[in-house]
Amino acid sequence: MTDLVAVWDVALSDGVHKIEFEHGTTSGKRVVYVDGKEEIRKDWMFKLVGRETFCVGAAKTKATINIDAISGFAYEYTLEINGKSLKKYMENRSKTTNTWVLHMDGENFRIVLEKDTMDVWCNGKKLETAGEFVDDGTETHFSLGNHDCYIKAVSSGKRKEGIIHTLIVDNREIPEIAS
Repeated sequence: MTDLVAVWDVALSDGVHKIEFEHGTTSGKRVVYVDGKEEIRKDWMFKLVGRETFCVGAAKTKATINIDAISGFAYEYTLEINGKSLKKYMENRSKTTNTWVLHMDGENFRIVLEKDTMDVWCNGKKLETAGEFVDDGTETHFSLGNHDCYIKAVSSGKRKEGIIHTLIVDNREIPEIAS
C-alpha cells in the first residue's frame, strides 16, 4: 500500500469497519479496502477526480469515496455513508442506535440496538429477539451464551429525551458507551 492516502473507521451495527483508500496520482490507480479485503481496484484511470462506491458490513451499507482536486496536484478525499458525510452519518447514528460493550465468560461483546427497527446486533450478527410489553414500557429479550439479557425501553417523561434504553444482563444493568 504505497499510495495509501486515507483511512476511516466506520461504526455500523455489525461492528467497526476499517476503510482504506489508495490513490496513485501518477498512475491513476484507485484501490479500496474494507477490513483489509480489496473491494475495488482500478488501474490506469486518466481522470484523477471522481468517486468510488462500494458496500460495507453485513447490511451492505452504501459507502462512497469522493476524490476532489484542491489545487494543482493536491487532492481531498471524503467518505460518505448512505449519502451523508461520515460526520453527519455518525451524528445521526448516535441518535438512532445504542451501543454497549461488556466482557463476560472471557469474551468481549459489542451489543447494538437499532432504535428504529428494534433489531439487536452482537459482534456482527443480528440476534433473535422476543419483545414483551411490561407495566412501564417494553423489554426486548435475547440470550448471550447461558446469559439472559434484555433491553428495557421506558419513557423518560421528557419529550426532548424520548425513550431511555437500558441493557440488563443477568439482572445487572450494563452502562452504555458514548457513540
